[in-house]
Amino acid sequence: MISGILLIDKPEGITSFEVVRRTRRALKLRKIGHLGTLDPFATGLLPLCLGEATKLAPYLLPGSKSYRATLRLGEATDTQDLTGRVLSHTETLPEPEEVRRLAATMVGEICQVPPMHSALHYKGERLYRLARRGQMVELPPRAVTIYRLEVEKVEMPRVTFTVQCSQGTYIRTLAADLGAALGCGAHLEVLRRLQVGAFRVEEALELATLEEAAGGRDARPTLAEALLARIIPLSNCLPGVRQVTVSLGEAAKLRQGQEIIPPPENWPPGELVQILAAGQLLALARVRLRGAGVVLAPIRVFGVSPDSAARDQDPERTCVAGTVADERKNL
Repeated sequence: MISGILLIDKPEGITSFEVVRRTRRALKLRKIGHLGTLDPFATGLLPLCLGEATKLAPYLLPGSKSYRATLRLGEATDTQDLTGRVLSHTETLPEPEEVRRLAATMVGEICQVPPMHSALHYKGERLYRLARRGQMVELPPRAVTIYRLEVEKVEMPRVTFTVQCSQGTYIRTLAADLGAALGCGAHLEVLRRLQVGAFRVEEALELATLEEAAGGRDARPTLAEALLARIIPLSNCLPGVRQVTVSLGEAAKLRQGQEIIPPPENWPPGELVQILAAGQLLALARVRLRGAGVVLAPIRVFGVSPDSAARDQDPERTCVAGTVADERKNL
């Protein structure tokens, strides 16, 4: 089974789940999940977890994301983007200096009220389904962090900006909140994701290229040589997490869920550790106190194919973080 992370440059006009579906068909692989949803109108980086890499999803959660976006001032919509119904319109727009000044105040920890047109659950149902039925609910604000927000261009009524933010940030809501603060309303027109953790969109493969390479029996050697080389192996998917290599005997214990004693080093209790055997990621473990010492207790065990093992021994491949999200809006 193919395992690892594949970076896709999502095209405009399809859902993130459609990217997953088409990749499943191209690679003939059922077990695929994406790390961070993009709306259908949005483009850009969509990391896909293949095979055993889906088990890494909870540990890829903290990664920040970066976007380039264009908002339109003077119009607010019910979805906070160009796909929605216009709620208000004005020709009275602020000066560019005021736009830049208020945008600068949105850097740091801020509170957002998630949009109704989102994939969040409310009493067991997706919010966007409630919104389609005309049902509105009051949602509590959530704290998110805007690490960087730079206004690149102001050409009224449009404002183009780049933003780096924490997981859980809605860029649509950020645009709408800026419009509200300016007193004219706003909605998002263009969105492109540039970065998830240390992944960059420049490293991503176009979906059409993937499908072309995988199309037909004659394309299979190209798929093996070109596409499999683009898959980031499991052993390089958590670069900030310490690695330790174990013997075959210790590997057998870990596969059975047994704890092992680590080599004599500084092991803070609770630390997450990657355990490798024969160059492959065998398990994720936590450091636990046992008597006067510590042990490595497995919390995720991976089954890796021979093909993945060969790729895992390539030290030049790297990979980082994101989050598996819902199939609908979560920006």
